[in-house]
Amino acid sequence: MGQGGFAWAFAGREPDGTPVAVKVLKPLYAGDAQFESRFRNESETAARLEHPNIIRIRSVAKSGDHVYFAMDLCADSLGARIAREGPLAEADILRLARDITAALEFAHQQGVIHRDLKPDNVLIRSDGTAVLTDFGIARAVSGYVASTGVNMTIGTPHYLSPEQAQGRSLDQRVDFYALGVTLYKAATGEVPFSSNDWFELARMHVEDPPPSLRKKRTEISKRFERVVLKCLAKHPDDRYANAAELRADLDEIEQKQRPTANLGTAPMGTRQREALTDPPGQRRTWVILAGAGIGLLLLIGLVVKLMR
Repeated sequence: MGQGGFAWAFAGREPDGTPVAVKVLKPLYAGDAQFESRFRNESETAARLEHPNIIRIRSVAKSGDHVYFAMDLCADSLGARIAREGPLAEADILRLARDITAALEFAHQQGVIHRDLKPDNVLIRSDGTAVLTDFGIARAVSGYVASTGVNMTIGTPHYLSPEQAQGRSLDQRVDFYALGVTLYKAATGEVPFSSNDWFELARMHVEDPPPSLRKKRTEISKRFERVVLKCLAKHPDDRYANAAELRADLDEIEQKQRPTANLGTAPMGTRQREALTDPPGQRRTWVILAGAGIGLLLLIGLVVKLMR
């Protein structure tokens, strides 16, 4: 079905006929005992993350020279959908973002950071639910690099956080930065920073402010743009502290966009009834005018009676 830097992805079947996706470690890495061990350990850790928005890993195994894991087969991916359709509607992005955030919230609570979130790692089930895949692979690579000193790229350059680009320590907020890039790509069809030079791209992540979403696509709401830009903050302290905070903001956007229905059928409260009546100042004016009118009529009637 495709390949990444470390593995091929195949469509396969379980012995009972269930369709699955099979990730097979490339021979270069499968032949390295230390890398293979880290890959299998991280895959087994990911397999223990049981959540509706995290891909289910069915097995992690080795057969001959082949190291692999089998997972649920999904109908689509966010990367493929963007390539096929271009920028997505904000309502669609919000639904996917809430699913991804739910997956991150659960994983972070288990002490697991994704480190390589990108559209190709956001799979979409046939019912439209988003599920995250490839937990642990970036961690396996980073551990391998740290222990061996081998020069290997960790993560996808266009989705690297500033702290990853600078080689600083990481926490769960690295995933929010990558999510911000992912949402930016889903909304505009482009990543905020792009260069063919890896070092220039890293510099842009560290120094350059991301271009405005609304200048690229005016129909994007200000609230959604604020969420994305907060995810893309250069310093981790300026991003969301945890996934629950991010989820709350996404929920608020969705509620604001939800159309209000059947207001007329609801019972009116005191303020609503007052709103339908004249303000106090207007009522006083009407009383004065009415009194003056009555007085004028009485005066006219008195004058007519005296003239008879």
